[in-house]
Amino acid sequence: MYRSMEHCVRDLEKHGHLIRIKTEVDPNLEMAEIHRRIFDAKGPAILYENVKGSPFRAVSNIYGTFDRTRFIFRKTLEQVQKVVELKADPTRLLKNPSRYFRALFTAVNGLPTNFLFSSPATYEETTIDQLPLIKSWPMDGGAFVTLPQVFTEDPENSSIMNSNLGMYRIQLSGNEYKMNEEIGLHYQLHRGIGVHHTKYNKLDKPFKASVFVGGPPSHAFSAIMPLPEGLTELTFAGMLAGRRFRYHKKNGFTISADADFVITGTIEKNRKLPEGPFGDHLGYYSLEHDFPVMKVDKVYHRKNAIWQFTVVGRPPAEDSSFGYLIHEIVKELAPQEFPGLKEINAVDAAGVHPLLLAIGSERYMPFRERKPEEILTIANRILGSGQTSLAKYLFISAKEDNPKVNAHDIPNYFKHFLERVDLTRDLHFQTKTTIDTLDYSGSGWNEGSKVVVACCGDKIRDLATTLPADFRLPEGFSKPIFALPGVLIVEAPKHDQLAEVKAHDLCITLEQVRGMDQIPMIVMADDSEFTAATINNFVWVTFTRSNPSHDIYGLNSETRHKHWGCSSMVIDARIKPHHAPVLETDPVVSAKVDKLFSKGGELYGVI
Repeated sequence: MYRSMEHCVRDLEKHGHLIRIKTEVDPNLEMAEIHRRIFDAKGPAILYENVKGSPFRAVSNIYGTFDRTRFIFRKTLEQVQKVVELKADPTRLLKNPSRYFRALFTAVNGLPTNFLFSSPATYEETTIDQLPLIKSWPMDGGAFVTLPQVFTEDPENSSIMNSNLGMYRIQLSGNEYKMNEEIGLHYQLHRGIGVHHTKYNKLDKPFKASVFVGGPPSHAFSAIMPLPEGLTELTFAGMLAGRRFRYHKKNGFTISADADFVITGTIEKNRKLPEGPFGDHLGYYSLEHDFPVMKVDKVYHRKNAIWQFTVVGRPPAEDSSFGYLIHEIVKELAPQEFPGLKEINAVDAAGVHPLLLAIGSERYMPFRERKPEEILTIANRILGSGQTSLAKYLFISAKEDNPKVNAHDIPNYFKHFLERVDLTRDLHFQTKTTIDTLDYSGSGWNEGSKVVVACCGDKIRDLATTLPADFRLPEGFSKPIFALPGVLIVEAPKHDQLAEVKAHDLCITLEQVRGMDQIPMIVMADDSEFTAATINNFVWVTFTRSNPSHDIYGLNSETRHKHWGCSSMVIDARIKPHHAPVLETDPVVSAKVDKLFSKGGELYGVI
């Protein structure tokens, strides 16, 4: 149970989970490049002791592996899981009191406490320009806080138990922000701060907010925990930390007594400034858009403060551990939240929201031919609830067809699914709807479509792993490669104004090939070899670069009573002109970092 980030850093170092970098490192791209290399090698957490331009140390990659994340929360995770189990079924306490007795004490830690023995004197003041101004990608609009804990209260019922703690990225510099006076606040759909913001806009009172950085590791994790509206994340932070969330008040602002840094300020009503670009967790830049502005009041820091950050980019990345830990904690709640749902996987390698794989029960009408019915009800529930409503592709199958199917075993899930799916019946589209703010594959910002693909019943095909004897492609298409059984990637001409014509040419040509019924999924890609090289490449390219309503074509397609179907689906996963740029590193910075890892460099032998 950690009291602070310093406490966590010392414990990680003691157990061989952390290295120190003593030479000066540049927060402009260099620290991010170091972080990415060590993360990719499944290396240790990193303490940067000499950050150029800042008097403060910084730490990253503490959640860099699933094992290290479990290690950090090893003393509290089991009891928090038991609290969640009781939430799912309170009768478990009566059935097995010895198992759940300690969980009651864990729940007590969920009550935040006004720490009277802490005072603002505990903190010293600084300014934004003295913080480690970390820029991760060349086209980023400036420096960002990548693990912020943004605290606000409900103006209609202002109390600590009606507060929201969310991870909404903060832009510290660049664009039109006045250094040390203004910072940018980016938040998206289904975020609790939006409810507070709406209420404040109707009232004649300032919208005060606090941004915490660092503190016990549970605090940052709790800021991304998907809790029901009205339940403050501070309760979860206390339970996972094994100690109550401590705070005090100063000038109407809430100060975390355990954070390393606290930025207080007022979110200005009806005022926005351009925020971004920012290299985000889909592996592309989220582009510049107008977002709310926070006028800075004070910047506080603890003695020997450590600036905690991460580097966001194409998944998997350090923040993938958050998704892993959320799944571990809330898996018992899934059946309660979504009746009939057995398992769900928001696929991290595809950027989470673009692709959901689910398994549900299919118990309706057991006396007749099996077809998707109950699982469609479950799918609608998934798309109508909180964060899962941002799913773009939702594949859902029936547990009864194969009890061994696992939504987290992606290759076997697709094999099971594609052996059974009837694409003349099982495609269900939603058009002109909302998608993830960070997803630029749609028809506009935050606009796009969704598709539910539901399968149920016996196996109806053997999946091909070799091309049919008379296989051929139209002019301009080449390099057909199987990514998975029944999943064929073809290299397509660059997307242009004739893109739709070329997609139809591909469909018409393949309709003439015998045996295409054994290849139910065909993906048009810019680089078929890259796309088919790994499962992660396949799901990333296919589902982040396509908009279902615009980019799904089909062999032998037809529309009956407004229902569209086909014999094999063709997904256009090429990069389009309106897509955001792919994240790429700076070659000059990469060459500089090479020297740190080369023989004689400080990091030689680390990876």
